Amino acid sequence: MTTNTACAVHQIARPTGFPAASDFTYAESPVPEPRPGTALVQNLLLSVDPYHRGMMDGGEDGFELGAPLEGRSVGRVLASRDPGLREGDLVFHRRGWRTHALVTRGVDGTRTLRNHADVPLEAYLSILGGTGLTAYAALTRTAALREGEDLFVSAAAGGVGTATGHIARLLGARRIIGSAGSAAKVRHLTEVLGFDAAFDYHDGPVGEQLAKAAPDGIDVYVDNVGGDHLEGAIDVLREYGRIAWVGGISMYHDDRSPAAPRNLFEVVHKSLRLEGVLVRNHTNLQDELEDFLVPHLRSGRIGTDTTIVQGFDHTVEAFLGMLRGDNLGKMLVRLDS
Repeated sequence: MTTNTACAVHQIARPTGFPAASDFTYAESPVPEPRPGTALVQNLLLSVDPYHRGMMDGGEDGFELGAPLEGRSVGRVLASRDPGLREGDLVFHRRGWRTHALVTRGVDGTRTLRNHADVPLEAYLSILGGTGLTAYAALTRTAALREGEDLFVSAAAGGVGTATGHIARLLGARRIIGSAGSAAKVRHLTEVLGFDAAFDYHDGPVGEQLAKAAPDGIDVYVDNVGGDHLEGAIDVLREYGRIAWVGGISMYHDDRSPAAPRNLFEVVHKSLRLEGVLVRNHTNLQDELEDFLVPHLRSGRIGTDTTIVQGFDHTVEAFLGMLRGDNLGKMLVRLDS
């Protein structure tokens, strides 16, 4: 690939169950020239996220076959015909999974980064990006976590999970419990990230393991998994507990409609509240999130928690690895520059 060539990941087939590398291709084209009102951005970092899996099935909000995929990205402006963007600006936008993109400030979330001193670039796609904003909205708005309350978060070693743990601790949570998919991830949660308890969901029924880890119950559950995790959390939640439902990775590769938790009526018995979290409904919190977290990033109290794959030609590999749970924290792709 030359400097005058752009490359993008195209989806060429609808996955059946777990996606395969053969469902995608890398397509080259000339680097586009900015049109009036747009800026040409060279992408530096790309995000691969669980929500991409659902969009690959198509439908009204899904990906088109044979077209570049979309995703969160951070890049640098190479040339601009947008009066709101200048050459050299660092920008966040949603036209990722490609080496170059044409963007317009204010369209599809495109914005210049505040570029805080002593904050690494990967923070803007992890703890200060969509994953961190999701966790912050889930805890401060949806679940309204209060100081001294106990929290359970599923897929706790992933991007949203690690961000949830950091933010909950800063908000004054008493005990933080996480589930993960391996013994190594469990150790990472308790020994590195400071979770009070964690368990491997492969080791037995989730409900039983959670009840053992939280014998006195929990107040808040941030759900990234659904299925048996949601059912187990409903059993352990105290009266007036809150569930912030972020994702359902346990159901993404199953074409069947998921069965409702068998204990769903406990939501009524315990006066629980269950509410979904869509980060696009909380973009107004971005500055608040950064003002809250940047001092702690600078002090080293929290980290970016990322797994970085090097090279654009490994984007699909990174995405499939994220779905398999190969990452600790947020999975990102760093482009060769």
